[in-house]
Amino acid sequence: MLKKEFNEGWTCRSITRGGEAFAVTIPHDAMLSEERSDESRGEGNIGWYNAGDYEYRKTFVVTESQLKKSMLLEFEGVYHNSEVYVNDELAMSRPYGYTNFYVNLSKYVKSGDNEIRVIAKNSDQPNSRWYSGTGIYRPVVLWEAEDAYIVMNGVRITTKSYSPAVIEVEVNTSGVGMVHVDICDGEALIVSEEAISEGRKAKFTFEIPDAKLWNVNTPYLYQCKVTYGKDSVEETFGIRVIEYNEKVGFAINGERVILRGACIHHDNGVLGACAFPEAEERKVRILKENGYNAIRSAHNPCSKAMLDACDRLGMLMMDEYVDVWYIHKTDNDYASYVMEWWKKDLKDMVEKDYNHPSVVMYSTGNEVSETAQKKGIAFTGAMTKYLHKIDGTRPVTCGINIFFNFLSSVGLGVYSDEKAKKNAEAAEKNAEKAKAKEKKKKPVGSEFYNTMAVTLGSEFMKRGATIYPCDVKTKDAFANMDVAGYNYGVYRYKRDLKKYPKRLIVGSETFCKDAYLFYEIAKENPRVIGDFVWSGIDYIGETGLGCVEYSDYNFAGEKDCTQMTGENGRIDILGKPRADASYTKVAFEMEKGPFIAVTPVYQKEKLRTNSWQSAKVLESWSWRGCSGAMANIEVYARAASVELVLNGKSVARKDVPKKNCIVSFQIPYEDGELTAISYEANGTEIGRQTMRTADCETKLSLRPETDTAKSNGLVFIPMQYTDENGIWKPMEKHSIQVTVENGTLVGLGNACGYVEGNYTDDTTRTYYGEAMAVVRAGESGVLKVLAADESQTWSLEIPIV
Repeated sequence: MLKKEFNEGWTCRSITRGGEAFAVTIPHDAMLSEERSDESRGEGNIGWYNAGDYEYRKTFVVTESQLKKSMLLEFEGVYHNSEVYVNDELAMSRPYGYTNFYVNLSKYVKSGDNEIRVIAKNSDQPNSRWYSGTGIYRPVVLWEAEDAYIVMNGVRITTKSYSPAVIEVEVNTSGVGMVHVDICDGEALIVSEEAISEGRKAKFTFEIPDAKLWNVNTPYLYQCKVTYGKDSVEETFGIRVIEYNEKVGFAINGERVILRGACIHHDNGVLGACAFPEAEERKVRILKENGYNAIRSAHNPCSKAMLDACDRLGMLMMDEYVDVWYIHKTDNDYASYVMEWWKKDLKDMVEKDYNHPSVVMYSTGNEVSETAQKKGIAFTGAMTKYLHKIDGTRPVTCGINIFFNFLSSVGLGVYSDEKAKKNAEAAEKNAEKAKAKEKKKKPVGSEFYNTMAVTLGSEFMKRGATIYPCDVKTKDAFANMDVAGYNYGVYRYKRDLKKYPKRLIVGSETFCKDAYLFYEIAKENPRVIGDFVWSGIDYIGETGLGCVEYSDYNFAGEKDCTQMTGENGRIDILGKPRADASYTKVAFEMEKGPFIAVTPVYQKEKLRTNSWQSAKVLESWSWRGCSGAMANIEVYARAASVELVLNGKSVARKDVPKKNCIVSFQIPYEDGELTAISYEANGTEIGRQTMRTADCETKLSLRPETDTAKSNGLVFIPMQYTDENGIWKPMEKHSIQVTVENGTLVGLGNACGYVEGNYTDDTTRTYYGEAMAVVRAGESGVLKVLAADESQTWSLEIPIV
């Protein structure tokens, strides 16, 4: 079918708050511009935004010749409870906000002007445990076809073997006729064949000579071009075979692969929920650069743009269906619909994913305590069986919070209508500001577990997962999936490997501190196939995880609504790796180190980080004015020992603990040069890293991630206060206003979990001397960006190509 972008020419209007319609381009996140306040009924789950309902409209012309064609309108993602009207007739409704769906326009359009109207309902708060966004936040596509056409998602490519490289191409057509298939390597034709689509289906088998295989290190892609009548479809694919069993663990093309994974939510930081292709690829690239080879799309199916990026860059994907089954975690979440819609939802997810070599596993849910119940255990098996039926090439898992399964079985932290009623009463009192601080709603589901972990610590929760009742309340559900998904169960791994000799284990959600322990176990035990840290990248919302912050960056005061994120990512919300992200690279043996991380020397408060955070450390030795103050330093290294040298003098040396790769030091701070040197046991140097204090002069360095801008494309521009040599000055505190010429400012912010205002504002504070602007360039010419603080303006010019 012919693909036409359908993203331009829309208007958007708030139904909840009224007002005039305004022009928008899809993807569009209406929530991102909403006010944030303590009156938000979604509260910290959604970053304290006041969510509402929105109406989108678009007028388009249909010609007489188009009326003779099949016309489908694809919405890749509308959050949520969407309704699509064509010329005022309801053509489609879809409750889930994360699956793509198709509207058959042929039944409703007429010659001449036509109108599409989309309602996105998000005033039914609370309905999500994290920032969802509102509206048509993923692309819209119009598909057209003649009488004879290849049906939507009608080309399936399966690698049957990798040595020799044999693929099977299955083509589904609207009728009987000749189907032609070309397999190409770029512009070069490799093999081709044609056959009659008897029974509206044609199947081809090709052997690819001298094939280049797809894997995380060699993500080689081929093209499959299919023609049927006047219709044509081109699909990209990679040659790869997944194998998973108790002997090999998890393998791609016969080679064992340990999944070094990261859980991520769907938002793009200061851009909100908008699934811009550049932003989706940027997330994948940054994670890959920081040692990860796998992503868990938590807790909903990912975008097509992300899958395309994963295919190109060699990133594996665990695509996850949903966060709830039939027990609610918030009052108005998707639990009301799952039992009716799960087959359709899973079918749409598989059709989206099937030809992508990066997708290696499906997850049916996250921390669904139903898996401790007879009904839920059966449902686990039903979804696994159904996924095997529609895609027999990939394993199925489900992320089970082991300790919470036991707690829920004795009635702790489980949603009920009575609790919902009490929460509603509390919310009403809060709205009246009678007892806004005194009466808090009781957390349930995953939020209940998270609250416990914040209060009692990760060690308590991991130990809790080892008690015998936890095994009793998970073993039957684990038996109904291909790979047992352990959320926060790393202390169970060795024991369960012995007890269940055929069980494969994936750490579907883990604490960041456990990367080293996981990897040491996985190296020796192939049945531990991988680990997915919570979280890979910061995200908006779920602030109940607890944003631990020093007082100079904690803007909460009397308002909870300043908290935007939980600061729980190894990568911050701007896309910058935190200092302790280097710990993960060392733990995963991607690099040996050493890497230096320093607690801000000027800070005198004692912070207790939460279970999902490591230490509050920065990659900087620029703390002028702090001479003599004690500097707390972490060094990450795979080594026998580490030495610190300050201004040419050895000031400390320690052995690296055998239980992890972190060495802690405390030394008096001096301006100058700090070097960490790592050694083998025999004294041979392995590596070194040096940090230097910035000079006294200060400037704002604007550092676009690309030298040029694509026409109408996004440009990410990190901003950092430095000296003239580009050395970071994290003690600088400023307010920066950004203006743009020949382009548009689409996002602005810093990495602090507390935000006054919004990411759509034109002004932001810095966080340890840093911020970032995201700009959409004009069509041609030169993009100019101006950044002004209290005393000076800096400018940047980027050619548009």
